[in-house]
Amino acid sequence: MKKLIILLTAIVLIIACKNKENTQKAVLAFEVVENDKTQRLDSVYSAHYDRNEFNGNVLVAEKGKVIFQKSYGIANIETNEKLNIETSFELASVSKQFTAMGIVQLQKDGKLSYNDLVSKYVPELNNYKGITIKNLLIHTGGLPDYMRIMEKNWDKSKIATNQDVIELFEKLKPKIEFEPGKKYSYSNTGYLLLGTIIERVSGKSFEQYLDEKIFTPLKMEKTFVYQRRFNPKKIDNYALGYIYSDSLKRNIIPDDSPEDGNVIYLDGIVGDGMVNSTIIDLLKWDRALYDNQLVNEEDKKLIFASYPTDSGVETGYGFGWFIRNDSLYGKRVLHTGRWAGYLTIFERHVDTDKTIVQLMNVENKITTSPAKFARKILYDQPIEKPFALTEEVLKKYVGTYSWDGRESEITFEFGRLWDDGQYELRPISKTKFVIIGFRPEVTFTFNLNDDSSVKSYRVQQKENDIDKTYIRKK
Repeated sequence: MKKLIILLTAIVLIIACKNKENTQKAVLAFEVVENDKTQRLDSVYSAHYDRNEFNGNVLVAEKGKVIFQKSYGIANIETNEKLNIETSFELASVSKQFTAMGIVQLQKDGKLSYNDLVSKYVPELNNYKGITIKNLLIHTGGLPDYMRIMEKNWDKSKIATNQDVIELFEKLKPKIEFEPGKKYSYSNTGYLLLGTIIERVSGKSFEQYLDEKIFTPLKMEKTFVYQRRFNPKKIDNYALGYIYSDSLKRNIIPDDSPEDGNVIYLDGIVGDGMVNSTIIDLLKWDRALYDNQLVNEEDKKLIFASYPTDSGVETGYGFGWFIRNDSLYGKRVLHTGRWAGYLTIFERHVDTDKTIVQLMNVENKITTSPAKFARKILYDQPIEKPFALTEEVLKKYVGTYSWDGRESEITFEFGRLWDDGQYELRPISKTKFVIIGFRPEVTFTFNLNDDSSVKSYRVQQKENDIDKTYIRKK
C-alpha cells in the first residue's frame, strides 16, 4: 500500500510539473531566442528603470523571433502587484490602427467606400461638407478637436459617449479648421467618428466588432476594449496608469488629480483609444500583418502608404499608422500613445522585419522612452553615454535667483536639476546645462566665485536673442 501511495504521488508530481511547464509555455507564448543584442537591451532598460525613468513592459523581435522581453516595475501600487509579460495596458492612440483596420474590413465587405462622405453615416454632421472617410483615416478632415469642445461645454459630472460628442457638434457647429484635404492635422475627432461609423455600419458595438473580427480570429486573448470608469469590470493582471503628483510627491491615478478630470468624463469615447492589450498579443498582431490573415497585399499598400494633402505635401500618415522612411532603418510603420499615465509605442520595421513593443504605465517628470535606444541596438549602432554629475555637485546649484525683480528657483528632484520645478536641466559640462525638449536650444551656464560657490547663472537662447543673468540671492 505504501509503495502504491509513493507511486501515485510521483505520478501526481509528474502531472503537476507537466502542467506547470504548459502554463509557462502559455505565458511565454513566443520563445525567447537570445542573441548578442539581448543583454544590451536589458542593460538599457534596466538602467532606465533604476533611474525611475521607465516602468512597463517591453518586447523586441527580429523576423518574428523574440530576442528580448521583460517587465519592469509595478502594475498596481495599492496592491503592490508587479508587472509580468501578460499584463494588459491601455494602448491610448495605438488603438487607432485597430479602428482603421475595422474600416478597411468593412470596405472589403462592400459596406462602405473610403470616398464616402462622413455625413452619409453620421447625418448629424451634415453641416460639415466634403469630409470623406479617407480624410478621417489620414487626418485631413479639418474637424476641431473634440476634447477642447468638451472641456468648455460638457457637464463634467457625466461620462460622455461618442453620441454625446456628435450631438454637441451638431448643436454648437464649431468652425472647421481647414477645408478637407488641404492640410494634415492629427485628429482624435476623426477617429472617434470612425469608431461610430464602424458601429453604425456593422450593427455591433465597437468592442464587439473588434473582438469578433480582429482579436478572436488572431487569438489575441488578452486584447479588449475597456472603459474602466464608464463600464467598470474586474480585469485580472491589469496595469493601472499613474501620473506624478507634484504636491503629494508620489504617483497617483489621474482620477485623483483635479487637473486630469478629462480621463473620467471622456472615458465613454471609443475609436481614438480604449483598446487594451499585452506585448505578446501585439506581436501576434504584428505577425498577422505579415501573414495577410486579415487583409491582402493590396490592402496593406493602402494602410501603410503616406498620403499627401491636395497640394502634394506628405502627411507621413497612413490608415492608423505613422509612416517613416530612413536610410538606415528602412520603412517603419508605427504609432505612439499617451493618455492617463499610459505611454505606448508599437513600431514595425517592415523592410527588415524588426518589431519593438513598449508599454508603460507611469508618467512622471523624468519618464523616458528607451525605444530609441532599442532601435539603435537592433541595428548595431553605438549608444552615447550621457554626461553626468554627482548629486553633490548638482545640489550646490540649488537656490533662489533673481533678474530684473523676477525670481527663479533651481530645485533638485529625481536626481536632477529643474528650473522652477518644470524644466529639466541636463548637464553638458560641470557648469553648463541645456533644457530638455526645447528647440531652439536653451542653455544655463552657472558662474562660480573663487571659492567655487555659485554666484549666478546665465540663461541664453541665441536664436531669439535671449540673454539674461540671474543673481543668486544670499
